[in-house]
Amino acid sequence: MAILIDADTRVLVQGLTGRAGTFYTDLAIRYGTECVAGVRPGKGGSTHVGLPVFDTVAEARDATQANASLIMVPPHRAADAMIEAIAAGIGVIVCVTERVPVLDMLRVKAALDGADSVLVGPNSQGVLSPGRCKIGVMSTRDATPGAVGIVSRSASLTSEVVAQTSALGLGQSTTIGIGGDPVHGMGFADALRHFRDDDETRAVVLIGEIGGTEEEAAAEYLRGADFGKPVIALVVGRHAPAERRMGHAGTLAMLGARSAAQKAQILADAGVLLARDADDVAPMVRKALAGA
Repeated sequence: MAILIDADTRVLVQGLTGRAGTFYTDLAIRYGTECVAGVRPGKGGSTHVGLPVFDTVAEARDATQANASLIMVPPHRAADAMIEAIAAGIGVIVCVTERVPVLDMLRVKAALDGADSVLVGPNSQGVLSPGRCKIGVMSTRDATPGAVGIVSRSASLTSEVVAQTSALGLGQSTTIGIGGDPVHGMGFADALRHFRDDDETRAVVLIGEIGGTEEEAAAEYLRGADFGKPVIALVVGRHAPAERRMGHAGTLAMLGARSAAQKAQILADAGVLLARDADDVAPMVRKALAGA
């Protein structure tokens, strides 16, 4: 089975009636995702793209048994939307909103403490279980069901690795974009724990980059875990200058922080196989699985 989501996942969309919410919900429904409701305060009782709209997440959950949420609301409202979903007991929460203020995310992290919810994002491209369920804005064009779990900080490189693993007949069990913001929900180590316990996943790809400490946390976890599956990592940003943000908010190479090369070496010391370039990832996965 996949992790986090599957064919039985029931998705509600916070911000359904907006332009982005409308567009991506329609795509998800066409893909086969079981979208069951939307939430938009003040529009409860209406319908949109064929779905009932509710004023609150709790009302939507009680009426439809939704167990996952896609958050597509503006940055200044995103934290409150995440906290509302957490309070309503939604199991998987995916927030694709970019530029959520860091101080707001500290409130969200506090709300997650002790909760049963798993947050992916913000600034996430989403979660995809090929042929079963899509939550977010991730492309499905090249995705195929298979044995490779992918967890990534980079949306564009995710698409590249998905296309490569599909082209080699490996496919994906679940693909997760953890987001590029400095304060976020699920991280590499969390995803690895889920993939370790998933019988369908036979190998895992980590796509890392400069900034943050996700790669270090993954290495620390793998050093102490009996993981039992090959892990292949691509860490980009080898030529990024220090103290300059490269792309999203999380890719800030601060003075004194570990470089891409140092992050890669830490992962290698934990037993991870390192791909130097994106083109190397899928062939390395195939070789690792052949030798498993």
